[in-house]
Amino acid sequence: MNAMVFLINTVFDLYLMVVILRFWLQLAKADFYNPFSQFVVKATQPIVAPMRRVLPSIGSIDTSSILLALIVVVLKMLVLTFIAGAGFDILTILLFSVVSVLKNAGVLLFWMLLIRAILSWFNQGYNPVVMIMTQLTEPILAPVRKILPSLGGLDLSVLVVFIAMNFLNMLFAQYIPFWAMI
Repeated sequence: MNAMVFLINTVFDLYLMVVILRFWLQLAKADFYNPFSQFVVKATQPIVAPMRRVLPSIGSIDTSSILLALIVVVLKMLVLTFIAGAGFDILTILLFSVVSVLKNAGVLLFWMLLIRAILSWFNQGYNPVVMIMTQLTEPILAPVRKILPSLGGLDLSVLVVFIAMNFLNMLFAQYIPFWAMI
């Protein structure tokens, strides 16, 4: 039973990350022709394309990707509830889905910032994955860099963002009952 729950969580969470990345790539106006971007688009296009015919975007907000992310979490919760043999409350599942998408977006941001920081020590030349990570995280790091004083080549903006993300995580865990469970 635990192995099945692990497998279901892993598969749904990985696809949720890809869907969140699609939304984030469009929001950040990242390079569409990057191989990593192409992978994300191709992995989500069969589901997002038909949804776009029915659900239009609101400005630069891709509502189809947001809805798909929520659907992925709802499906995950329904499958896990079915496997456990428990009853489900649709309102609870919908609230849990919204919180789960937000929390997974924060976790994805954390890992991208961490990987970007580590790769910055070793990266020499063009790497498509590093370029996408830069395009996705720079809108978050640039305002922090403007506030921080220059430290002679030492960039502490990632550390400041990590502290802010941890603060928000703790703050939300106090006020949103589902936050700490995810």
